[in-house]
Amino acid sequence: MAQIPREKGIGPRAISRPPSLVDALVPCLALVVFLSLSFVLFGSGASSGPNQIALLFCGIVAAGVAYKNGSRWDDIRQAVVDGIAAGLPAILILLAVGALIGTWAMSGTIISMIYYGLKLLSPVYFYATTCLVCAVVAFSIGSSWTVAGTLGIGLMGIAANMGLSPAVTAGAIISGAYFGDKASPLSDTVNLATATAGSDIYSHIRESLWTSVPALLLSSIAFALLGQAGEFDATRALAMIDSKVDVSLWSFLPLVLVFLLSIARLPPFVTIFAGAIAGAIVAVLHDPEGVATFAAAPDLPLGLALLKGAWAALANGFISSTGEKSIDLVLSRGGMSSMMNTVWLIITALAFGAVVEHAGLLKRLIDPIVARTKSTAGLIATVVGTSVVSNVVTSDQYISIALPGKLFGRTFADRGLARVMLSRVVGDSATVTSPLIPWNSCGAYMAATLGISTAAYAAFCFFNIVNPLLTIIFALLNWRIVRTGGLGAPDESRNPAPNLKHTSAPDEVAFVSKR
Repeated sequence: MAQIPREKGIGPRAISRPPSLVDALVPCLALVVFLSLSFVLFGSGASSGPNQIALLFCGIVAAGVAYKNGSRWDDIRQAVVDGIAAGLPAILILLAVGALIGTWAMSGTIISMIYYGLKLLSPVYFYATTCLVCAVVAFSIGSSWTVAGTLGIGLMGIAANMGLSPAVTAGAIISGAYFGDKASPLSDTVNLATATAGSDIYSHIRESLWTSVPALLLSSIAFALLGQAGEFDATRALAMIDSKVDVSLWSFLPLVLVFLLSIARLPPFVTIFAGAIAGAIVAVLHDPEGVATFAAAPDLPLGLALLKGAWAALANGFISSTGEKSIDLVLSRGGMSSMMNTVWLIITALAFGAVVEHAGLLKRLIDPIVARTKSTAGLIATVVGTSVVSNVVTSDQYISIALPGKLFGRTFADRGLARVMLSRVVGDSATVTSPLIPWNSCGAYMAATLGISTAAYAAFCFFNIVNPLLTIIFALLNWRIVRTGGLGAPDESRNPAPNLKHTSAPDEVAFVSKR
């Protein structure tokens, strides 16, 4: 057997060979077993450490498989480094959201959204309205994460004051946000899906709407049916807020700034962190006495006390002391430090996914299925299944979008299917199912931002569940099956695929910085 030279004291290793089916199954089965055991033993506390240990252990198992098949430890280590590096933009956004929550709680932005939401909304149509509003805003700015981290926070607070289900509310927020994420030309996931599949972005959006719009309508109907009948009297809640907090329209300035910067297409981290800084400035200008009191530094000059209070809210969040338990519970939150447990989860998940991808384990599981899939409907269902499995195994939305474009591009071309079909199916599955997985970066983000576990809200993410099912149903009915040069892709048979050098490997998708 061919050998490679000794390097860095590790010793000679055989040239890497493809993994066997057993090789591919062992780490995946270990992941299922240990994550299931984690939930059984620790319940809702599983994501606070036990899941991270499970992911890390399964990553070591996958690394052992890769080493057995000839990979050098240096190569495995570099794959992990690259995989985690690809997730750094998401981690930075998460930290920025933590800072934003802290200063928006201090500035009155969150309580103002709750206050005016109580005036305008009713429990009868709250869930459906939440879904549709989030869909419109996400379509406008192309970012599900920004919508959840801004509007979503306020809507969760409104639901709590109305006595509505936080799980259903989170499902409505995520459903609307991901409609916009997968249908907007400003969305990073749309651009990544079209780049890896080699399709035209506007053809992709046009085709995506055929599945997205019905899924959104069905979801809105479901949320409308879940609305609580009867009148809701917000008088008491509004009076309580009025008596404890100085509500002002000026508190909406940070929210307005975030949307303006999003429309201007500034990077999400810059946009959200600017919103956090704006929240601190509004707090200092609107309620300097409250900020100074929060700083708890009577010996400092007022200017330094205000700086300390704003700085503390950015780092460790805000602690409300109005004396009203319901208000203090909503406003005592945030800070970058509040996101560290989620960052821990994302890092361990990305490490596991990077080793699995480096070792070729997922590809080994998928290739035999593709070879046995003869019908178009079967092929599309396989892409959907691969995308979902990839979200579970690799723990990252971007990898789950990039992989199918690599794995199925040639198969779609050989069967006369337009590239826009592949990008649409990937968007209908990889993009929307990512927040349903607790250890996926998207699921971890939504749980941390909205303050409710993925396991609790996942069943109510109707859009995210219905969308991939509609894709399979359309395929079974042989409807909207776009052939090369056919419906919805007039130029695809003549245009060469774009340069995909930036997306040729999942660990090279870090250039995409917007969720």
